[in-house]
Amino acid sequence: MDIIRTLVHEHTPYLIETRRDLHRIPELAFEEVKTAAFVAQELENMGLAVRTGVAKTGVVAMLETGRPGPVVMLRADMDALPMTECTGLEFCSTHAGCMHACGHDTHMAILLTTAKVLCAMRDELCGTVKFVFQPAEEFPGGARPMINEGVLYSPKVDYCFGLHVWPGTPSGAVAVKSGPLMAAMDRFEVTIIGKGGHAAKPHECVDALEIGTQAVGALQRIISRQIDPVQPALLTVAVFNAGHAFNVIAETATFGGTLRTFDKGVRARWEARMRQVVGGICDAMGATYEFSFIDGYPPLINNPDMADVIRRAAAATAGKENVHEATPTMGGEDMAYYLEQVPGCFFFLGTGYEGAHPIHNPAFTVDEAALPVGVETFCRAVRELLVTE
Repeated sequence: MDIIRTLVHEHTPYLIETRRDLHRIPELAFEEVKTAAFVAQELENMGLAVRTGVAKTGVVAMLETGRPGPVVMLRADMDALPMTECTGLEFCSTHAGCMHACGHDTHMAILLTTAKVLCAMRDELCGTVKFVFQPAEEFPGGARPMINEGVLYSPKVDYCFGLHVWPGTPSGAVAVKSGPLMAAMDRFEVTIIGKGGHAAKPHECVDALEIGTQAVGALQRIISRQIDPVQPALLTVAVFNAGHAFNVIAETATFGGTLRTFDKGVRARWEARMRQVVGGICDAMGATYEFSFIDGYPPLINNPDMADVIRRAAAATAGKENVHEATPTMGGEDMAYYLEQVPGCFFFLGTGYEGAHPIHNPAFTVDEAALPVGVETFCRAVRELLVTE
C-alpha cells in the first residue's frame, strides 16, 4: 500500500464525520456563514494559511511546500438548496427548508480530507496547492465573483480540478471526458405586445396569446432543422403567461425558458436566430415584442491533458475498469469559469447504488464508501503535477 492510499485510509473516518457534520448545517447561496466558519477552522487546524470572506463567504487556503513548482487549485462548492430533506438520515439537515441535495457537503469533505493528506505529504511535493471553497454554485454563481477577487492569482494558478458526486455512475467509479462536459445554461424572456379587446371582435385586436403560441412553436421546430445535429442544443420553453378573463383577448403574452449549448458559436447563432424568428412572426402579425437573453454559466470544457491526468489518477485509485467515459450533460456548472482561464478538469465521482435518488431530490443521498476514491484521485493528480524530482 503506497503512502497516498495509506493516508487516505487513515483519514477516512475524518472524511465521513466531516461530511455528516456539514450535511447537518446546509446554507443557501452567499449565506454559507456556519459552513465557511467550519471549513476555515478545519483548514487552520491543519496549519494552512487561510483567507476568509472571499466573494462574501468563500474560503481559500494554501499549502506552500517552499519549493518552486506549479500552482494546482482544487475547488469545492459550499451552498445547499431550498428544499425540505426527507432522507431519514440520523445526520439530516438541522436547518428547516434547506438541504444538501446536490452533494456539496461531500465535495467539501473530500477537499478537506485531501488537504489533510497533502499536508502529510508536503515533503514529497513542490510548488503550491490552493484549496478553494466556493459559495453559490447553484445560483447566481460564486465562481465569477471569486475570480474577480483574485482567486486565480497570488500566486497564479497553473492547473485546476473539481469533482461532482454522480448518482448515475456506479459507486466508486470515476467518469471523465476531454472537451465539453456540461452545457452553457442561458435564460431567455419574451414579451409579445399586441392590442387587446373583446373576445367577440378578434378582427379589431392583435391577439398576443395566439402570436406567442406561434413563436413558441416556431422556436421549438427550428432546433430540428436549422442547427447542425452534431452540435447539440436544447431549447425549453418552461413558462407562458397570457390573459386574465375568458372574454378578453390578451394584449400581452410572456414566455421564457432556457437554452443549453456546448459551443459558444452555436450559442451566439441560436440567440440571433431566436430574435429573428420572434421578430418575424410579430412583424407579420402586427405586434411588437421585447426579447431578453440572460447569459448563464458558459460551457464547461475540460483540457485534454488535464483529463488524462485525472484518468491516470483514477485508474491508479479505482482500477482502469472503473474509469468511465463521462456522458455530456445539459446541466450547467460554474466551474466552467475557472476552466475558461486555466487548464483543468472537472469529473464525476460515482456514488450510485440501487434505488439511488437523483440530485436535487429531497431524498438524495450518497454511498459514503465512494468518497475516499475522490480524495485519492485528487491526491494522485496533485502528486503527478507537483512531484519533486
